[in-house]
Amino acid sequence: MIGLSSYAGVMESLMNCDEEQQPSSPLTNSWSKNQDSGKNQKPKLVGGFVLVHAGAGYHSESKAKEYKHVCKRACQRAVDQLKAGALAVEAVAAALVELEDSPFTNAGMGSNLNLSGEIECDASIMDGKSLHYGAVGAISGIKNPVLVANRLLSEAQKGKLSAGRIPPVGRGAHDWAVSHGIPPCPSEKMATKFSLSAYKRNKRKMELAEKIDTGHNQAKKRRQSSENENGSGCLDTVGAVVVDLEGNVAAAVSSGGLAMKHPGRVGQAAHYGCGCWAENACNMNPYSTAVSTSGCGEHLIRTMLARECSAAMQSEDAHQALLEAMQNKFISSPFLASEDRVLGGVIVLRCCRCVEAPPSQNIQGILVEFLWSHTTESMCVGYMSAQDSKAKTHISRLPPGTVPGQCLAIEGGVCRLMSRGE
Repeated sequence: MIGLSSYAGVMESLMNCDEEQQPSSPLTNSWSKNQDSGKNQKPKLVGGFVLVHAGAGYHSESKAKEYKHVCKRACQRAVDQLKAGALAVEAVAAALVELEDSPFTNAGMGSNLNLSGEIECDASIMDGKSLHYGAVGAISGIKNPVLVANRLLSEAQKGKLSAGRIPPVGRGAHDWAVSHGIPPCPSEKMATKFSLSAYKRNKRKMELAEKIDTGHNQAKKRRQSSENENGSGCLDTVGAVVVDLEGNVAAAVSSGGLAMKHPGRVGQAAHYGCGCWAENACNMNPYSTAVSTSGCGEHLIRTMLARECSAAMQSEDAHQALLEAMQNKFISSPFLASEDRVLGGVIVLRCCRCVEAPPSQNIQGILVEFLWSHTTESMCVGYMSAQDSKAKTHISRLPPGTVPGQCLAIEGGVCRLMSRGE
């Protein structure tokens, strides 16, 4: 069963929300104004576009305002970087820092606690221009794991991670981060009242299960408890995708992982091709694409959903391509045939250049198509172009009467930007 919303439908619905408006299309208006004001005056260049998510899971109406607010701040943070001339990879990292700092998301501050009552986080970032990738898994004592992943990416670009060395995990990741100037933060300071309360509640349930059952039944009960506590309401990994002034794309993702996970578990946020993907257009691929995922880590890892969605975006119809990718490569994936519910969500950005300004001005347009899709009950997103005065936010929900994990929702929009010609 599939729930659909067309571009027109979703943009109409967003216009009716408090703070949301339809994305602007600045190209034509900007050029006409500049042409009217004088032939020698160059058009004002717009700095790019950002799309963020605060997780695919369940977002209650009581906390909707907080989720939307953090998405707005993350968009603004990225746009500020873009306006200052930063590349996409730096802007996407800035957005993730804002999302990690929120106590309402399962990333950085306020992340889920593991079985030992500690916070261990995963994060990754990918630069579509260089195709370099940085990731960190099961790191503790670092407030913003995405900064470690970004530093790993930049070090890899310098060639310092040679001889086949791979990114550090766990304690090694913490020590590496501190040695490269990223300040530590005690785990107890990263826990919030909400995450501590959830941990105590989950621990009591597990202890009760152990008293009631023994042997095989006990193990089965523990698995069931873990599944219930990590249902569609707890899958609030965060992420962002960005296109900059030059048309470069980047993507990032960050997660505190499953509640009550075993220490050392590494989820999709630290796996190549699973948590995020970014790839500039090339001879073989006409579109630049960036993807960030959220959901059940095992489902996203087994399907490599980020890379699959990116590859699908090379088709002519982005909306149909994402629909088919989510249905065929995720919900109906043979790698997840034994799963009753397949839980996940993605945000996708794709763009291509289109020359519409006078050639003498060396200005090109960038057509940006942005979409999100999820099989969870809801997904909170925000988006903003550098020309917008404020970000737009939206909580996407499955159609009434549908079953999470067995159907999907898909929405999106289109934005037009200007960039420097090559």
